[in-house]
Amino acid sequence: MEGTAPPIVEARAVLKTYDTGVVRVDALRGIDLSLERGEMVAIMGPSGCGKTTLLNCLSGLDSVDGGQVLVEGTPLEEMSDRERTDMRARRMGFVFQFYNLIPVLTSVENVELPLLVSRVDGHEARTRALEALDLVGLAGRASHVPDELSGGERQRVTIARSLVNAPAIVWADEPTGDLDSENAGEIVALMRRLNLERGLTFLIVTRWRSPPESSSGWCSPRSPRPTMSRAS
Repeated sequence: MEGTAPPIVEARAVLKTYDTGVVRVDALRGIDLSLERGEMVAIMGPSGCGKTTLLNCLSGLDSVDGGQVLVEGTPLEEMSDRERTDMRARRMGFVFQFYNLIPVLTSVENVELPLLVSRVDGHEARTRALEALDLVGLAGRASHVPDELSGGERQRVTIARSLVNAPAIVWADEPTGDLDSENAGEIVALMRRLNLERGLTFLIVTRWRSPPESSSGWCSPRSPRPTMSRAS
């Protein structure tokens, strides 16, 4: 339909192969996927099945060997390295299993860092970082360094950092993999709340054995044509 916004991200018959000269691994085989604005989708499978490879290819961190990836309607292969880097800085947020927080920086300093790297004014960066921490329930922990936080609190800081640039999509790579079941449940509930209340789009890769109630779809990256089930 004319005027309809394109999907946040779309994969068309995506292929990715690793070839050492001795061993050839087809990590992604003809992946088709479309993620609309405001969705929260979990991609599940065991370790080594290609989940992180798919996330890297969809976000432009890695190239594909066949097919096409489009982000907000623009093919990644038409962008230069600098344009892809700029797109990730402005339009994407990332949440990692092991937090990737800088140990000597406080929570607010870790959250504001992407903005400062993007040359946002220091006062504005600090204001937005504090707002992001408040959004994830950590306003009172802004001056604490990572070693002074629990695992669940560290992941909340990571989520706040992923939101601080108002991204079109947040990529979460095993966001609960280093947490106990209680903290894991709290992080999933937080992402779902942000999805419902703020309209944030999430794509999560995880080893969950079944789709969490908080996700609107799932697919298996190693299947030739992954299925995606959306909640009614």
